[in-house]
Amino acid sequence: MSTARAERLVNLVLALLSTRQYLTAERIRGIVPGYGDAASDDAYFRMFERDKTELRELGIPLETGRNSAFDAIEGYRIARRDYELGEIDLAPDEAAAVALASRLWDSPELTGQAHGALVKLRAAGLEVDDQAPTVEPRVRAEPAFGPLLAAVQNGQAVRFEYRRSGSPERIMRTLEPWGVVSWRARWYVVGHDRDRGATRCFRLSRVTGQVRPVGKPGAVHRPEGVNLLKLVSVTGESEPSPVTAARLWVADGRAAGVRRRGTVVGRFAVDGEEGDLVEIGLYYPESAADWIAAQGPDVVVLEPDVLAKTVQDRLEAVVARQGSGR
Repeated sequence: MSTARAERLVNLVLALLSTRQYLTAERIRGIVPGYGDAASDDAYFRMFERDKTELRELGIPLETGRNSAFDAIEGYRIARRDYELGEIDLAPDEAAAVALASRLWDSPELTGQAHGALVKLRAAGLEVDDQAPTVEPRVRAEPAFGPLLAAVQNGQAVRFEYRRSGSPERIMRTLEPWGVVSWRARWYVVGHDRDRGATRCFRLSRVTGQVRPVGKPGAVHRPEGVNLLKLVSVTGESEPSPVTAARLWVADGRAAGVRRRGTVVGRFAVDGEEGDLVEIGLYYPESAADWIAAQGPDVVVLEPDVLAKTVQDRLEAVVARQGSGR
C-alpha cells in the first residue's frame, strides 16, 4: 500500500470515528484529505469504493445509514462501540512495551492532516467527539523514512546520497532495500548495496537529499531467512563514541539552551555579526543536529565539519518541505 493511500485511509477512519452522524460520500470527499486529488467524479467514487472494501477487510466496522427519514442519500460512519477494544489487562512488561510503541508511533505530518479533517467536520456543522481515539500509524522518523519504506513495499531499488560516520563527504549509493528497522532509537535501511556488491545497513539520519527510485517496481526481493534486526545489531554502533568538542557561534542574547550546555570561551564574528564563541562536549555529534538546527540563524556550527554538514542537511530539508508546500 502506498504512503498516500495509507494516510488517506487513516484520515477516513478518523473522520468517520469523530462524528455520530452519517457522512455522505460527497461530504467525505470535501472533508477527508486525499480525495480532493481525484481527477473526476468517477475516479473519486472508484477510489472511495476501494477504500471502503479495504477498511472492511481490515475488520473496521463501517456502517451505512441515514440521519433522518428526510435524507435521500445514505451515509457512512464507524460506531465507536464496535470499533474500540474492550478492557485489557496487561502485565507490567507488556504495558512497558505498549508505552514504548506509543512513543514511536507518532507523526506531526499526519497529526496536522487529522486536525484539518476535524476542523472541516466542525465547520460543516457536524457533531465531533473531542475525545476521538488516536489512529496515527506513521512513525516519527527521518525524511528518508517514507520514501525508503515505499521502496521496500514496491520492491524497487533506490539511489541516495549518504554521509559516513565522522566524515562530511557525501557518497551516492544504490541499494536494493529489504526493510527498514529501528535499533537503539535509530532507524536503518537494510539491503543489497549494488556499489559494494554486499549486504549493507544505512542509518537514515545520514541519508541526505532525495531518495530516488531506480528500475522497475517488483524487481527487488528480500532473501529468505534474513533477520534484518540481527544484521543491524551486528553492524550498528554498540558503544558511545568519545566526547567531541564542538565550537559554535551564538548570537548575542539568543539560544539560551545552547549556552547552558556549553561554555563561552570568547567572541567571534560571522558575516560581520559579533557573537559568543561557545564550546560544548557532545556524544554522537549527529544527535545534536536537530536541536542545534532548531535554533535557526542564531547558532552556527564552526567545528567539527561533520556536525556542521548535518545541521546544514536539516536546514535544507526544512527549506525543501516549505518550498513543496508541506
